[in-house]
Amino acid sequence: MNIIVNNLSKEFKGVEILKDVNLKLQTGKIYGLTGENGSGKSVFLKIICSFYKPTSGEVLIDGVNYNNGKDFPKDLRALIDKPSFIPDLSGFQNLKLLADIQKIATEEDINNALKDVNLFAEKDKKFYKYSMGMKQKLGIASVLMENPKIMILDEPFNGIEKDTKEKLYNLLTKIKKDKIIIISSHISEEITKLCDEVYCVEEGTIKKER
Repeated sequence: MNIIVNNLSKEFKGVEILKDVNLKLQTGKIYGLTGENGSGKSVFLKIICSFYKPTSGEVLIDGVNYNNGKDFPKDLRALIDKPSFIPDLSGFQNLKLLADIQKIATEEDINNALKDVNLFAEKDKKFYKYSMGMKQKLGIASVLMENPKIMILDEPFNGIEKDTKEKLYNLLTKIKKDKIIIISSHISEEITKLCDEVYCVEEGTIKKER
């Protein structure tokens, strides 16, 4: 599997957020995106997910352009911006509701994902009672539970304690062999420790750092 970005640009109300971005991402690697808040990281990730259409250029996932406003990549799951779930449902109930859409993840898969993020003990607690870190964990679990080929995690480790971070680092490193994993973070230590390739988003451009 690969993601090829060709001459990608994006404007909002005449302001250019991304300009002439060219990248090739391949299965078996974790890719890191760094950059200041407002640099365009989240916009770029949303275009890959087909949430936004490019102003010009294209994103091809295994040769298919999903930026037509109609289709979404079927084997992609993403956590972008703050996790949003139904407040009066428990963590498990929220994930079960999502899982019922595609009918890929079983209850066992959901429980395993909750264990992977150290949230299993709080799975029956209602979402509105979750701390910021717990909400982040539930968002990550929602990406993990269906075992997609493409995982996108936008600032995933905010508010998460050190031992869970370490557990997730090890898990993502273990499962990357048949996936494309993209992680954005403004914390360079997270990116350096976890990612095989690192790109910096700055002034609308995306350049490889290592």
